[in-house]
Amino acid sequence: MPQPIQTGLLAYGMSGQIFQAPFLTAHPGFALRAVVERSQKRIQARYPAVVSHDSVEALLADDAIELVVVNTPNDSHVALARQALQAGKHVLIEKPVATSVAEVDALWQLARQMNRHIFAYQNRRWDSDFLQVQQLVESGQLGQLVEVTFRFDRYKMPLHHKVFKETPELPGSGLLFDLGPHILDQALSLFGRPAQVRRTLGSFRPGSQVDDYFQLQLHYPAGPLVTLASGLVIAQPLPSYVLHGTQGSFNKSRADVQEAQLTEGLSPLDASYGIEPNALAGELTLVDAEGQKTTTVLPAPKGDYLQLFEAVFQALRHHVPYPITEEHIRWQLEILQPSADTWQLRRTA
Repeated sequence: MPQPIQTGLLAYGMSGQIFQAPFLTAHPGFALRAVVERSQKRIQARYPAVVSHDSVEALLADDAIELVVVNTPNDSHVALARQALQAGKHVLIEKPVATSVAEVDALWQLARQMNRHIFAYQNRRWDSDFLQVQQLVESGQLGQLVEVTFRFDRYKMPLHHKVFKETPELPGSGLLFDLGPHILDQALSLFGRPAQVRRTLGSFRPGSQVDDYFQLQLHYPAGPLVTLASGLVIAQPLPSYVLHGTQGSFNKSRADVQEAQLTEGLSPLDASYGIEPNALAGELTLVDAEGQKTTTVLPAPKGDYLQLFEAVFQALRHHVPYPITEEHIRWQLEILQPSADTWQLRRTA
């Protein structure tokens, strides 16, 4: 077994506790060596061997650290990733990697100069529900796809306590940059770069100064029409994945259980981890040559964010190409960055 990748974590808030530390300690190819905790020192209560630093500079000064996870507020990702690259570290950056194409181009250029890797943390490629959609699309069972919709809906009227998410002056604020990277990455990984995009943003929560609703229509010359939508004022969510093709349809609710399980403290190595309840299975309706419809309930595969860390490990230790490419992130930011032709919707009262 190759030497574990000594890893430093730049924050130990919700992301560090839920989406990073459990996997960096569960995967034998990683060793969580250090974390930055500027105020509350919490990590050693659960991981006693991890060093807690007061600053990013102190963590980066540790020559043993090979990989740095940038899991800080959106507007700090680029500056901290640059700082880590210049210190000779590989970086794993949570979404969004940057807030513009120019920023991400400069980051990758620096990574090449330093002979270091940038890994985009797009964990929801390993959601159980999306893995099922991916399998279905690749199988061709639906025939030629005509219309595809991905939704990520919530009902959260109060403004978020994290100021960077609600401050329009900060790059990367608003729902488009918060949840948009998740479903955009899923769509782009399946269908590639669209020929044209139509954007609609809305702001509906009382006091909101940023977008809390978005709809993106991705146009592909040979189809399908792909609609991505998300809102914070959706009391009764629609199915999160709906696909219509010439031979049938598929619909499924957002059912991945990993975040809830991790929040409850379940280990990614537990046998029950990532397994959806049967009640949330998707429905596949196929039409035969005689026009007869058959509907089947399809259980989803196991969701597993540990596979993202496995991909990082394989890239660093065995030079296997990382599945989330620079091209994918560049396409994503072409769509996410501010655009003059965006339709704007506003609360009326």
